Amino acid sequence: MKPAPAFSFRGAAAVLATMHRKERVIAPLLERALGLQVRTHAGFDTDRFGTFSREIERTGSQLDAARAKIDAALEYDSDARVGLASEGSFGPHPYIPLLPLGREIVVMIDRETGLELIGRHVSPSTNFAHEVVTDAQAALVFAERSGFPAHGLIVLGAVNGRPAPDILMRKDIDTAARLVRVVEEAIRHCGAAFVETDMRAHQNPTRMRAIKRATVDLVRRYRSPCPKCARPGFAVTERPRGLPCSWCGEPTNAVCAEVMVCAGCRHRVALPAASDTADPGLCNACNP
Repeated sequence: MKPAPAFSFRGAAAVLATMHRKERVIAPLLERALGLQVRTHAGFDTDRFGTFSREIERTGSQLDAARAKIDAALEYDSDARVGLASEGSFGPHPYIPLLPLGREIVVMIDRETGLELIGRHVSPSTNFAHEVVTDAQAALVFAERSGFPAHGLIVLGAVNGRPAPDILMRKDIDTAARLVRVVEEAIRHCGAAFVETDMRAHQNPTRMRAIKRATVDLVRRYRSPCPKCARPGFAVTERPRGLPCSWCGEPTNAVCAEVMVCAGCRHRVALPAASDTADPGLCNACNP
């Protein structure tokens, strides 16, 4: 089944809210798969919605920020039918200590039909990291682990082991000589330097690849229409837990079904888990 004709985007103008070259990976995929004509605007500022380098704190959720970018981009480009934006989030893995986790979303909103599609990619394959150093050699060792110089770095002053961007912050560091100079400058001012990976997309090829994978997921969702109304985006939206333990029968944290719900007509399909019971290792009663 194909998406309904109302959701055809062949030749439609789309504005991508970015100032960090994300069009390099987003535009080719959506132009080829959906027929969109993707454009960007050099004067459009996305940093106002939050920066990884702390100048502006992001308000709301990751999805809130992406939607805000799209709203502003569609206002900026009133001739575009479709708005596009991506947003990343990085932090510690919720279950595996010391492992970082990257979450990327690419959001598409059609102002004519109200269709919203969200492509997602979640992976520990990220170079998100930081280190407090008191000499330039330690900074160079950190840089080598971080994929430098292909991946950029940011250096801030460090006070009591915490970043002090109000004292010193330097971006766009892409040579060893500049890294050493900036780290030594931070040490002179603060006694230590806070060195971190630059998570802006144009300075981070690993992140750019993750954005591409989130875009692929968006295309996959577009190609999954509702079997009842043909609205795109009929994909798994819920994963209820509670699969019974194979030993004692008590509910566990294992997923018991995958539920697909249409955002348009609310048609709902539940796909049961492959197994009727869960491993006792996931049971709090059998394996407290």
